[in-house]
Amino acid sequence: TSSSLFILSEQETLLVHKDLEQNGFLNDIIFVLQSKGVTLYGGPRASAKLNIPETKSFHHEYSSKACTVEIVEDVHGAIDHIHQHGSAHTDCIVTEDSEVAEIFLHQVDSAAVFHNASTRFSDGFRFGFGAEVGISTSRIHARGPVGVEGLLTTRWIMRGKGQVVDGDNGIVYTHKDLPVLKRTEAVENGI
Repeated sequence: TSSSLFILSEQETLLVHKDLEQNGFLNDIIFVLQSKGVTLYGGPRASAKLNIPETKSFHHEYSSKACTVEIVEDVHGAIDHIHQHGSAHTDCIVTEDSEVAEIFLHQVDSAAVFHNASTRFSDGFRFGFGAEVGISTSRIHARGPVGVEGLLTTRWIMRGKGQVVDGDNGIVYTHKDLPVLKRTEAVENGI
């Protein structure tokens, strides 16, 4: 159902569908996070309902075991929140509702958007690029004289089934180079 909605943002924010607050599941989430030592801050709605300190800004990255929690009406409210406060780096939806997931995957304007997969996958090494040396959330990163390829950017969409990065579930991740068609080959092949 649409109530099984969690949005995890690289901006260290957890957005939760209002139904999870109403059915008590949000309290379970808060308890687990706090028992694992996570410091929680709330948006205006969540801080009042959950009795946690209100965040000073949705734009703050804690760089520690902390996050901000906020309650949203629906996936569209979550998308609006991400577009207003997010970093445009990596955002993930956790839901069993595939229609809601597709709305999220296609409407969130971030470099990487995931469905039921850890945001820890967003890493140069895991994407098969070797060691990550930097990140960019810019739409166009070129400088100086630029050809067509210099104007292209990449957006990643990942669909998972709840895999855990470096978890104990026996999943082994592999990386391999995939062939990329040159523009002339793509045009010749009608792609």
